[in-house]
Amino acid sequence: MLSFFELLLLLLSCLFTLKYLKVIWVTRRLPPGPIPFPVIGNLWTLSFKLHPETLKKLAESYGSIYTVWLGETPLVVLNGYKAVKDGIVSHSEVLSGRPVASFLRDLLRGRGIVMANGHMWKQQRRFGLMTLRNLGLGKSVLESQIQEEARCMADLFTAKKGEPFDPSLILDHAVTNVISAVVYGHRFSIDDVTFKELINCNHCIVENIGSTWARMYDAFPWLMKHIPGPHQAAFRHMNYLNQYTKKEIEIHKQTRLSEEPQDVIDYYLAQIEKSKNEVDSTFNEENLMSVITDLFGAGSETTSTSLLWALLYMVAYPDIQHKVHKELDIVFDGSKLYYEDRKHLPYTNAVIHEILRYGNIAAVGIPRTCIKDFKVRNYSLQKDTMVLANLDSVLYDPQYWKTPNQFNPQNFLDSDGNFLMNEAFMPFSAGSRVCLGEQLARTELFIFFGTLMRSFSFHLPEGVTEVNTKYVYKMTLQPHPYKICAVPR
Repeated sequence: MLSFFELLLLLLSCLFTLKYLKVIWVTRRLPPGPIPFPVIGNLWTLSFKLHPETLKKLAESYGSIYTVWLGETPLVVLNGYKAVKDGIVSHSEVLSGRPVASFLRDLLRGRGIVMANGHMWKQQRRFGLMTLRNLGLGKSVLESQIQEEARCMADLFTAKKGEPFDPSLILDHAVTNVISAVVYGHRFSIDDVTFKELINCNHCIVENIGSTWARMYDAFPWLMKHIPGPHQAAFRHMNYLNQYTKKEIEIHKQTRLSEEPQDVIDYYLAQIEKSKNEVDSTFNEENLMSVITDLFGAGSETTSTSLLWALLYMVAYPDIQHKVHKELDIVFDGSKLYYEDRKHLPYTNAVIHEILRYGNIAAVGIPRTCIKDFKVRNYSLQKDTMVLANLDSVLYDPQYWKTPNQFNPQNFLDSDGNFLMNEAFMPFSAGSRVCLGEQLARTELFIFFGTLMRSFSFHLPEGVTEVNTKYVYKMTLQPHPYKICAVPR
């Protein structure tokens, strides 16, 4: 007769076998992919990370649309411009959902804009777009704030007197102050302890989202949320951001003038009052905190990382830096840079776009889910199936770029030197989940980069002869820490 432990072991073995057979059965209706292992699926094959290079290699074996398994959850991956367009662009509304069980969803509590779904997401996103416009996005009001931060940034670079320094903190400071003015209504001093802690929280969260622990959490959320590990630090840092935002909200309640909203918090508090009697309203203080942390996190980390890549590439490719200097010198005589000026600076504009393409910080983006059954290519995907657009494979698609694997501004220039947009340019993703802050990021990048290039020549510190342009994989693709010299022109 079997003992209790033998019986338990037999039951568990049967359970695992049945669950694995279920996975194998489900694979029959999904796009092809590597055979999943019991329990962990293809996590071992993926090295427990959604690394863009790994995803591209799998596409070589299984095609532009294939399936990998995060534990017992299938993830359909789209590779290359055509597959991504067929998915998130042609079926934009259908692929507008977010996974309901994932590390990022739990971290952001499924509220706000980034990880919300359905009516809540639509209402919060619409508010975000409207409020950014009200606060001057695309107008001189917000542009003047960016110009002022660019001036302060240039002053901090000048203070280094041509000596080697790490530009990351100064770039973080400039970019963070823009989004801080938008959401909180004020800026920070570069020595402010709170500012440094907010930046540290953002960096930690980004690092955790791209980690092995996060992929384990995606596969086994019921387990990982209860066990210790580095992933728990992300929740502590997110709590700090939420607590800071909560304090800002309380201050705004006491000091705001309802007829003259100054920032996102003011506008949102007014919206809560306006819609308090609407049955389907999702405007409340919990969503307010989530919207603010979404905007603050996304609006600081990504743009500052792009600027880090920009300066690194200028040092790595001095001939390109020289051409940017030459164009700026010909067109401008000391006046302020405006986003509209990009039309008169085709080469500089092409360089900025190439930085976004080649630097490619978003890498694979955030998974989406089908809100209903639909067909992509010849594959029928059921409601709630997770789909991931490998943006890296779009930005490096050899069918759409002159030199996909080289940093080359000619990817955005025609034979006459005029700026030429490429349809495969998707660093901000695409479709209904396209980055909410794309316009703000584009404006900041142009003004910050243009200001620095007009003011300085960048080169390596004395004795340093090689530039490391390889990336560090986190949630975003980031350059290795480096130092440069900024010599006033």
